[in-house]
Amino acid sequence: MASPGKKAFALRLDPALYQALERTAAADFRSVNAQVEVLLREALARRGVKPESGEPARRGRPPKED
Repeated sequence: MASPGKKAFALRLDPALYQALERTAAADFRSVNAQVEVLLREALARRGVKPESGEPARRGRPPKED
């Protein structure tokens, strides 16, 4: 299930490309999904494209509700 505020879509990849993504993601301690997002942002930055910044990602455990 997609995180709130994230767009979910199907992506078909060559199995060898996916394995390479898995290796690089593991080396960077990220999920494959997070690695793809990082690589896409880097590629856009090289082209001079800056995506609109939305709400920053919430990290860590949510606060306890009493």
